[in-house]
Amino acid sequence: PLTPAGSGRARAATESLTVDLSAGTGPVHGGAAGSLYGVYGDGVPTRTVLEGMHIRTVCTKAQDGVQHPGADALEVLRPFVDAGGADLYVYMTDIYRGFPYQWPGVTGEERLGDFMKRIRTQVEQALTVGADYRRHLVYVPFNEPEGNMFGTGEWSYERVSWRDDPRRYFAAWKDVHALIRGLDPEARIAGPNTSILYDEVKGFLEFAKENGVLPDIVTWHELSTPATIRTSVAKYRRWEKELGIGPLPVNINEYAYNYHISVPGQMVQWIAAIEESKVDADLAYWNIDGNLGDSAVMASGGNAQWWLYHAYGALTGDTVEVTAPHPGEQYTLQGVAALDRGKRQARVLFGGADGGAEVVVKGIDPGVFGRTVRATLHEIPWSGQVGDAAPAPLLRDARIEPGEDGTLTVPVGGMREMSAYQLLLAPGEGGGPLGEPTLLWRRTYEAEDAAHTGSGWSRNGPEGSPENVAKFATSGGYDVGGLRTGSDVVLTFEVEVPQDGTYDLSVFANSYNEYDLVKEQGPTNVFLRVDGGDPKELLLPLGYKWVVWDHTDARVELSRGRHTLTLAARDPRLGETRGDAIVDKLDLALRAERPGVTAYEAAYAELRGGGAALEYGRAGARGIGTAVLRDGARAVFWVHAAEAGETAVRVDHLGGGTASLALGEERLADVAVGGERAGTSTVAVVLGAGLNKLTLAGTSGALGVDRLRVTPSEGVLTPSVHQAEDGELTGAARVTREYTFATGGRAVTDVGDGPDNALTLQVTAGRAGQHALAIRYSNAQQAPATHYNPDPVARHADVAVNGAEPVRVLFPTTFHFNNFRELTVPVELEEGRNAIRFTSAELPDFDGESYNQYGQRSPYAPVLDRITVTPLARPV
Repeated sequence: PLTPAGSGRARAATESLTVDLSAGTGPVHGGAAGSLYGVYGDGVPTRTVLEGMHIRTVCTKAQDGVQHPGADALEVLRPFVDAGGADLYVYMTDIYRGFPYQWPGVTGEERLGDFMKRIRTQVEQALTVGADYRRHLVYVPFNEPEGNMFGTGEWSYERVSWRDDPRRYFAAWKDVHALIRGLDPEARIAGPNTSILYDEVKGFLEFAKENGVLPDIVTWHELSTPATIRTSVAKYRRWEKELGIGPLPVNINEYAYNYHISVPGQMVQWIAAIEESKVDADLAYWNIDGNLGDSAVMASGGNAQWWLYHAYGALTGDTVEVTAPHPGEQYTLQGVAALDRGKRQARVLFGGADGGAEVVVKGIDPGVFGRTVRATLHEIPWSGQVGDAAPAPLLRDARIEPGEDGTLTVPVGGMREMSAYQLLLAPGEGGGPLGEPTLLWRRTYEAEDAAHTGSGWSRNGPEGSPENVAKFATSGGYDVGGLRTGSDVVLTFEVEVPQDGTYDLSVFANSYNEYDLVKEQGPTNVFLRVDGGDPKELLLPLGYKWVVWDHTDARVELSRGRHTLTLAARDPRLGETRGDAIVDKLDLALRAERPGVTAYEAAYAELRGGGAALEYGRAGARGIGTAVLRDGARAVFWVHAAEAGETAVRVDHLGGGTASLALGEERLADVAVGGERAGTSTVAVVLGAGLNKLTLAGTSGALGVDRLRVTPSEGVLTPSVHQAEDGELTGAARVTREYTFATGGRAVTDVGDGPDNALTLQVTAGRAGQHALAIRYSNAQQAPATHYNPDPVARHADVAVNGAEPVRVLFPTTFHFNNFRELTVPVELEEGRNAIRFTSAELPDFDGESYNQYGQRSPYAPVLDRITVTPLARPV
């Protein structure tokens, strides 16, 4: 077992989470995987990120709404559905600015009249969309009506709360319902969408039943605790029985607070309550849109919360009874579990407590698992709100013989309250050797516990807590400030490590991108020394608010014993800090494997198609189980890359057939894996930074896939690097030296505002075919916001190859124009010389004529720094 544990509340005794595999509670629903304003547009986040999180529902604004940038319903619909989404809820009220909604008019009647016109337009626009996509739409006419349009505030109908006198709201609901159904008889309508499940909602249901205007889906919000999910759904179901309606689908379309969101140990408790209740639910939108409720990182990455929902989406079969030591109580050990008899697998997700625990699994059927069970345990550790995360490290792999009563116990030592855990149970007889833990050792060092010198140091907090869930989660509850322009602060961390080695160091930090000192440079630079040795400059990450955590990573050589690590605002050799940063903690870890080497077991892959099956105990297998792929069957893996570039993908297989390999939706030409005999097929592939979808599809025979191994590679695929400033600039496009972190200090800006202001690069391809275009860019455009949400704007570039129809690429915010990130897109190139042209223009509204008047659509492409062109893949 991994030791030692991280910080947090410890419990005196080992607690037990009991899972009864013999007590099914119904098919896995997957309803917790939803997000309000989670999708900005096609590409933010990428379809790989959407699909891998198994997003079921999204709530988003009306097409051409001016509430926030992006997330226009009919622009989001296609990528959402294509990535496997079920229902897209349209917040029709978000056609307006402000919150409460600023609908125009003097009287309530005038205001409602204007809204009815806008509703008509929204439905008529949707009717132009193909039926296969339109059937995924759900209209939400009112949002939190008791505090908005039918509340007591300035922008309400007549300043009369519908909870006191519901007649105006009920009449409006009836009229709006009739309008929508008159335009589209097949339309689905959701409501009442209250901020909590008020008792008055029962009266709404009575009225709706009597007047034939019941919602197709009942919606409300739960932002308090997971326990309320359970009690509110039970209360609502009682009302249905009393009124003789339904049962209707339920969507709790805003859930959880800042303190919960991004923290796996918190969110697994919400997931458990939502899945137990068999309803849909959407992560609340407290921050920026297009990141799946603080799950996605940039366009193509995922934080730890993404990996939790990825594991949740992998639950198949039926859920089973889970008994927690403190049933339904927030901030305690909770979990959810499922049994898939066809796959011969059980999976348990759990977390929320510190210290020792055990998972007791009852009802193990030897007809499913055999006489021995293989138990594999992974941890999903918190990575910050906007911090990229790698796959969950392996803590334990064991073969266990259940007792005569069909019970086994898996001890979990050193649990961390902010982490979630995934336990996989599969047949244990035969199969490959047991895996070694991914991490040999790790420890967390809180910044508030570090010694400090210099002026300007501050201890900040308490931050988010169970008593203040509106604030952000922070390790240990406190953080430290003082590393800023003009400061001489030094933070000193005394560490002790168990053996010589190369250690991973993660500095969890934040600089608020809109703060004056941060605006000057962007990322805050600080100086790291180990035992007073050679300094290393680190760039600490930016965030959209204070106390929004990301991490800067480095590797340090340490010998066994005690060491001193310092973070300083000044260094006599390297200079001074520019900016202002707060620091949460340092994490030190010693990994068992070489850097960049990750194995993806076939037993964890998503199997698709009738010819796919999992088998266990096959001779020669090196993993937990073997995915057998016949013609057309697929095994899908979500693979992480810390940075973009060439990677070796090694497919360990048992022979018996062949398969093709696809990256995202791109089937890799001239690439085949497998064969008659067991072996390893190796392909050099350009992976994008973040998450990559790799699909093996059977093409002949019945290929037995054991696992994928992703390892460092170089030299197989030859990249060509092109500085943007070396390209042909036309119109107003120009070279700028304003951004110091651009390659060589130069980049290209002002591409866009019409097709004449363009950048064209000439690149040479050694052969025709698929190539990866890695674009290093920055974007910090932000629209004026009306309330607590920052409103960054995703710029776009229209990228045309050799004069062909351009492809639109969205670039999410990097939080500062001097903060550069890479986005990788596939392109087809001809052999020899190719022209790649970047242009941009402001996109009009749906009518093609009007434009957004609040700066929510940019006419410009991002600042372009460097473009790297590499053949996409080649067998090795």
